[in-house]
Amino acid sequence: MDFLQKSRLAPLYARELAQFHARTPRSSATRETARGFMPDGVPMSWMSAFFSHPPVFVDGGEGSIFRDIDGNSYIDFNLADLSNTVGYGNTVVARALAGCAARGIQYLLPSMDAIAVSAALAARTGMPFWQYTGTASAANIEAIRIARAYTRREKVVLFTGKYHGHIDITLAKGGGPDGNEPARPSSMGVSARATADAINVAFNDLDQLKTALDKGDVALVLIEPALTNCSLVLPDLGFLEGACEMTNAAGALFALDETHTLQMAYGGLIGERGLKADILTLGKGFGAGVSLGAYGLTPELAQFIDKHQDGDTVPEPGIALGGTTYGNALSLAGARAMLEEVATPEAHNRVARLGARLADGLDVIIARHGLPWRAFRYGPRSGFCLTPSFPRTYAEAIRSVHADFYNLRHTYLANRGIWDAIVSAGPQVSFAHTEEDVDRYIEVCAELIDEIATA
Repeated sequence: MDFLQKSRLAPLYARELAQFHARTPRSSATRETARGFMPDGVPMSWMSAFFSHPPVFVDGGEGSIFRDIDGNSYIDFNLADLSNTVGYGNTVVARALAGCAARGIQYLLPSMDAIAVSAALAARTGMPFWQYTGTASAANIEAIRIARAYTRREKVVLFTGKYHGHIDITLAKGGGPDGNEPARPSSMGVSARATADAINVAFNDLDQLKTALDKGDVALVLIEPALTNCSLVLPDLGFLEGACEMTNAAGALFALDETHTLQMAYGGLIGERGLKADILTLGKGFGAGVSLGAYGLTPELAQFIDKHQDGDTVPEPGIALGGTTYGNALSLAGARAMLEEVATPEAHNRVARLGARLADGLDVIIARHGLPWRAFRYGPRSGFCLTPSFPRTYAEAIRSVHADFYNLRHTYLANRGIWDAIVSAGPQVSFAHTEEDVDRYIEVCAELIDEIATA
């Protein structure tokens, strides 16, 4: 019998959902009030769409734990979808933000923290020049615009299973490397004209990438060094290096999106593995919960931007870059504290050890039940891989994104004081987690798998 058969999971989920409702009456009542002002009662749809149970309203937190308004506490392994790895409460980042806010949040002029953040990013990634946006999505938009202006081409190569933000051209499916059929929108509200310039190829497949590049119309190859939004897919040995070399030989630019993976190693994969890129885009975690994106550039591209600025004092049209609140003093003060005082080499080593502890614990559970599964592992990241071998492509990875198992797991863990990662990701250790937090996650997962086994 399939271990995750619906008939096994459904009764357990119904029981856990009823318990969740019983534990969160104030959140439920507050949400009903909020429905009078916000769709589904939340300020951003993901806050309800990501979970099969109702969202909770948050009251605050300390360290690795946050509380809801019913007084329930949760050890957070979702990390606000990797946007808050510093933890909650009176952190060094919170104090830096408070100090900056007392002096001034935004000037539309550079602060001294901008230099410090850029220097820190350059030192750990090897990318010498930096620009700032409000989000990683915006950083990817600007990377695409720079590449188009620089190469005078239009097409963008993406990799199936990617996530580069909710921007039109990357919300594309289909459109294979041979170009016989254009890509089409993967979500409602996205322009088919925008997705027509997207080409999707398989991750870890240099032959498909070569086919896409051979037409000579690609401006940018945009890739995550590891796919992280469909469970976890790591690159084959030499794949990223070969992709960069092939891209540059074809006259296109190569961009790494390390919005998620910057947190998996000190300096991200580009720093850890000595990778090369023309553009490096970042967001989420290095902003420590404050909305912030950034992109690193080679000297050649930095000079190109210098010569093609777009502003009221420039007589000729330049590259469409910038935003009123981009690079504001507040976000850069938080990023400086995060990079200089939290995300140190020693701290990254510590969370990597905790991540290994988490993965080892899940592997023990899997082995005890004789399941044909594995535990994902890369630095602080882990989770259940529901196949005997780790995936190399999106098609293989998506098998571990099991909605019924996830819905039960997230609700079961929440009822026992743990906030698990979203379905497309996996639990990740933050800089605030302790060994006790990790052991508690393993303990509760063991209880869950035991219950499923006897259902």
